[in-house]
Amino acid sequence: MKKLYGITIAMVTPFDAQEQVDYEALQKLTEFLILRGVNCLYPCGTTGEMLHLSVEERMKIAETVVKTAAGRCNVFIHCGAATEQETIKLAQHAHSIGADGIGVVTPIFLGVNKRELEAFYLRVAASVPADFPVYLYNIPQCAANDISAESAELLAESAPNIVGIKYSFADINRTIDYINVKNSGFSVLHGCDRALTAMLTLGCDGTVSGAACVFPEPFVAVYQAYMEGNLQKAQELQKGCVEIVDILRRGTNMAYFKSALSFRGIDAGGMRKPQMNLTDEEAAAFEKEIHDYCEKYSITLKA
Repeated sequence: MKKLYGITIAMVTPFDAQEQVDYEALQKLTEFLILRGVNCLYPCGTTGEMLHLSVEERMKIAETVVKTAAGRCNVFIHCGAATEQETIKLAQHAHSIGADGIGVVTPIFLGVNKRELEAFYLRVAASVPADFPVYLYNIPQCAANDISAESAELLAESAPNIVGIKYSFADINRTIDYINVKNSGFSVLHGCDRALTAMLTLGCDGTVSGAACVFPEPFVAVYQAYMEGNLQKAQELQKGCVEIVDILRRGTNMAYFKSALSFRGIDAGGMRKPQMNLTDEEAAAFEKEIHDYCEKYSITLKA
């Protein structure tokens, strides 16, 4: 089964001036990322404003990315939703359109116990063919539920298509526990892209990065250096990753991602309410930060 690896992009969802999904801009963003050497695409997740999208919009986004990628990189669709019924519908749709796999966030907002969490994932995994890869997605600071390493082990042993986890909380010990699931046969990608090199050396397969949706270049360079066995070079290049993650406010406000993409010539539009765009003053100051970063690291700004 295919897996997520390397520089996996948590994609933003472009909107037009009427806050409708801009599928033409989504195609352009997909091309931009593939041409810069990313390994996998991951639309409709947290960075993609998933909870602001209808099921129908999410399906069309998935179709657009899969069709545009045309097999040039792995495409895993995030299918976690507010209800289990919607999650399963999105999972089955992802399989039907030829996606390479799916990611599924824990149930959100309302608390679930260990038994409920495990049963949820087993039902989702059973809703698609046994050879269609499923990644758990754990972001407890947003979803209000957490996946223990014990649960990850049970799920990986119980469902052959649950092949890994995307973990987006900066807990090194838990990360190590995930890496040890199934005698280190469990795929782990971490969302802490400020520590990409460190996570790779721990045994993670890569990162799922929103910052790399805007500036894939430094992340691709780190991963390439690491895979070539040049750890010292990867550590040095990592500084550029840390700096751009901080400039992009560590993913705390996707309006910075979208503004930065506009500076790069990718019109990702604005935010869908209730989230708001940057003010003119904020955007002007931010643009200078982006220009200074590109000049410092010799990155061509425009796509």
